[in-house]
Amino acid sequence: MKKQDYTTSIMVDATAHEAFKSINSVTKWWTENLEGSSQKLNDEFTVRFGDVHVSKQKLVEVIPDKKIVWLVTDSRLNFVEDEHEWTKTKISFEIEEKGGKTQIHFTHLGLVPEVECYDGCRKGWNQYIKGSLFKLLTEGKGKPGLK
Repeated sequence: MKKQDYTTSIMVDATAHEAFKSINSVTKWWTENLEGSSQKLNDEFTVRFGDVHVSKQKLVEVIPDKKIVWLVTDSRLNFVEDEHEWTKTKISFEIEEKGGKTQIHFTHLGLVPEVECYDGCRKGWNQYIKGSLFKLLTEGKGKPGLK
């Protein structure tokens, strides 16, 4: 049986370039508590959500206006037994213009139903992708750090 990585998509009334730029503006939709840079290939950044979640990402694939992939190089989630569940997973954003709109296809590779944080992390990503990133692209303001 194939592992089912968490995935979701949003369709926005924005260009692929606007979507690409917004995804890279992590502090505008995921968390304002960011150290490092999230703009170009090999950039590294750390995000913190209090003492609940700290993770370090490295941009390992960047195709302007088409795709961004982050490798989680370190993580600590204090609400699961294996605090490093996210370490060595990948977070992927694929961008495609369709009929005057742009689709963002999000996948967290390695976030599968078999891991303890799947339900909580799936709910969190739903809020950040379908809520905050969507609002950033459609209303001009996301909700970074939301719970």
